[in-house]
Amino acid sequence: MRRFGDAKIAAVFRAYPSGLRKRLLAVREMVFDVAAATSGVGRLTETLKWGQPSYLTGETGSGTTVRIDRLKGRDDGYAVYFHCQSGLVGEFRELYGDKFTFQGERAITLESKGRIPVRELRHCIALALTHHLRKKKRT
Repeated sequence: MRRFGDAKIAAVFRAYPSGLRKRLLAVREMVFDVAAATSGVGRLTETLKWGQPSYLTGETGSGTTVRIDRLKGRDDGYAVYFHCQSGLVGEFRELYGDKFTFQGERAITLESKGRIPVRELRHCIALALTHHLRKKKRT
C-alpha cells in the first residue's frame, strides 16, 4: 500500500468502516497505478476536496480531478466522482453502461461487496486523468 503524505487524508481513510476502507484503498492504489502507466499524466497530487480523497494532475494539468468516497449515509457502497460538467460520466455510460451504476453526471457507484470491473474502471480513470489532453487534441 502506498504511504500517505498527509495525516488528514490518512485519517479520512481510517474513519471508514473496515470493509469499505479496503475497497477505497484498492481504488486509491488503482488511481496511482493508472496515473503511472498513462502517458502524459505525471505525478498526482493527493488532497482533500469537500472532505473526500481527491487526485489531481497538478504536475501536468492533463486531466480532471478524480475523487473517491463512500456513498452518503451508507456503508454498503462507494463512488468514484468526476467533474459533473466534464461529460466524462456520459462517456463512461456509453462505454460501460452494462458494467456500472452511475449517479447522474458525477459518479460511478460501486457496491462494497461483489466484483469490481477492474479493466473498465481503470479505463475510466485513465480517461479522466487525460481529459484535458484529449480535449486539446480535438480542437
